[in-house]
Amino acid sequence: MFNNILVVCVGNICRSPLGERLLQAKVPGLNVSSAGIGALVGKPADETASQVAAEHGISLDGHSARQASAEILTGAELILVMESGHKAAIAQIAPQVSGRVMLADHWIGGKGVADPYRHSKEFHQLVFTQLDSAMDAWAQRLAAK
Repeated sequence: MFNNILVVCVGNICRSPLGERLLQAKVPGLNVSSAGIGALVGKPADETASQVAAEHGISLDGHSARQASAEILTGAELILVMESGHKAAIAQIAPQVSGRVMLADHWIGGKGVADPYRHSKEFHQLVFTQLDSAMDAWAQRLAAK
């Protein structure tokens, strides 16, 4: 079983904090964290992402964006990314973890999760729905181990 899971996007203020909190809520025994490959270090979760999450009972309160480093990446047993390009970025930072990287939406089609940053609330809602389904699929597999 994977105990340390890292969810990664670019800025670490929209998709990855949402994925982190969703997966944590679905499988409470896991250590789930998030980071960004181009993080807005120290910034809280995006206001619209937080609002949409809260409307679905998920809090992004207390989130602080952090940069994905080799140390953070090597500490994760499974790394969930939002887009296939994120795999290449992670391989540049920590090539030794490449085999641990999978798309967050792998089990629901693997087409990637679009970045809602600076987009409409409706777009954030679509991303929430996609990530919620993606984390449901991961939760089923992770909880079964």
